[in-house]
This record gives sequence, C-alpha cells and structure tokens, in this order.
Amino acid sequence: MATQATAEERLRTVERLKELFADASPLGKQALANTLRDLKSQASDQVTWLPVESAGRTGARVGKVSELTIIVPLVPGAAARLRAFLKLVHGNPAAGADKVGTLHDMRFVFLENDTKLLFATAYDGDWDAYIDDFATKIPDYLDIIDEGWEGWPGIRSPQAKDYLAKHQITAEGWYVAHPDLTVAEIHRLKRIGKAVDELLDKIG
Repeated sequence: MATQATAEERLRTVERLKELFADASPLGKQALANTLRDLKSQASDQVTWLPVESAGRTGARVGKVSELTIIVPLVPGAAARLRAFLKLVHGNPAAGADKVGTLHDMRFVFLENDTKLLFATAYDGDWDAYIDDFATKIPDYLDIIDEGWEGWPGIRSPQAKDYLAKHQITAEGWYVAHPDLTVAEIHRLKRIGKAVDELLDKIG
C-alpha cells in the first residue's frame, strides 16, 4: 500500500510539474520532457535514491550526511577581517575544521557588496550535535568567522543555536554522492586503499 501511495504522489507531482511548465520557454519544456523520460527510464531500472530528510532542528540530511546553509548580515568591516583571516590560512581553514571530525566541507561567499555572508557546510549526523562540536572543539575559530555577523552572541552563548536556526535556510534539493559514508569512514577507506596499493607495489 505504501508503494502505491508513493507512486500516486509521484504521478501528482509530475502532473503539477507539467502544469507549471505550460508557460515555460520552449527550451524549458524540451528539457523537462527529456528529463522526465530519463527519470522514468531510471525508475524502470529500479534505481533508488535516499530521500532528503530533516537534519534535526533545521537543515536537510541524505543518509548520514547533513547540510547547513546560512545567510547572515555583516557589520561594517567584517568582510575585510574575515577575508584577511582566510588569506592567512590560504583560503582553507582546515586546521580548525579537521578538529571537528564530522565536517565534509565549509564554504564562505560574500554577497551584496560585502554586506552579507553565505556560510555553508556539509557534516555527519544531527544538527544539535554538530553545533555542540563547534562550541566544544573549535570555539575560537568559529567566533573569528562569526564575530562580524550582525547580532551574533558568540558560540559559547546559550543563544547561539537560536541565532543559527533563525538564519539557516534549509535546502529544497540536495545531492550527496556518498550519503552512506561519514568523514571517519572515508578516512578509514583511504588508509585501507593506501595499504592495499603499497602491498600491491611490493608484490609487483
């Protein structure tokens, strides 16, 4: 019964999509037709995707991996300070990020003439635990990044999570190539792969 309901919901979604594209450009209509045909073919091949679910308080998760996307207003001078810090670490704050242990990536994009910042990450697990990791493992790194966010109370503040949740925007769609692999599992597989390569080199 659940499978039938899912199929019916998918059919309704397709019909709604066709209605919305009725006044789209010819380019859009053709692209939709091609894509629907491709999706139907993949469905017949029994290709399965993990659904996008909630990461907890806010944000989305696919499998074991979650996303966090925040757009915040910046106080005057904040963009220049953060740019200088990012330049110090060659644009890659790995020294702090690696200490978290569950962080896949982290991005900083300045918007609207340096008056706003888009801060986005992908991480393992639930939202609350992830924010707690920042607060306990790299609080100073995070406050260097966030000190210029308008109204930011500091990562050690009890109000920090409320601030982050207020400014976070949950992704409507999100693709993860390996949703079943955590950061720790990826590192383990890399070590195994390296050991296997070294063994093969010795044998060869």
